[in-house]
Amino acid sequence: MARIQKDEIVIRTADCFDAPQLAAWWNDGAVMAHAGFPYGLHTTEEKVIAGMWEGRCMIEYDGKPIGECCYRDCDNHTAEIGIKICETDYQNHGIGRKVLTILIDWLFQNGFELIVLDTDVNNARARHVYESLGFQLIRINENSWQDQIGAYRSSVDYQLKECDFRPYPFESEQQKDH
Repeated sequence: MARIQKDEIVIRTADCFDAPQLAAWWNDGAVMAHAGFPYGLHTTEEKVIAGMWEGRCMIEYDGKPIGECCYRDCDNHTAEIGIKICETDYQNHGIGRKVLTILIDWLFQNGFELIVLDTDVNNARARHVYESLGFQLIRINENSWQDQIGAYRSSVDYQLKECDFRPYPFESEQQKDH
């Protein structure tokens, strides 16, 4: 991916210099609770670096790291994605929807035909965003995994085809059309 910029948002491939920030986020139970890790991941910068791959990306807003996203080639022109806006001051402002629009548009432009993801069944905020972008619910996986404290959790599988994609209408694009 290298780097994509749209307005004040940058998505770029993560590198070893991002390991301290990623480790801090992943070790923060408040950041990771939605993913089933209320005590964080207890990882190190070294483990973060060892686990990096091309699809791990940093999200920046006005030059500040605010979260991460990733994509993985699943073969057959299918990509699996994930996103996390880690800095709470940047949550609930529509930034995640914009980031997803940028990422998904890039994936479709680069030959992917289907985007898949999963999320916790109770993550209403994320589910609303995914569905607003055109993702279709494929299945609910009841009690499919145990979280860090031993509670069973359910997940939801989504998919998006390019013909169903409803991208976020950026202001800069709206101004071009008028």
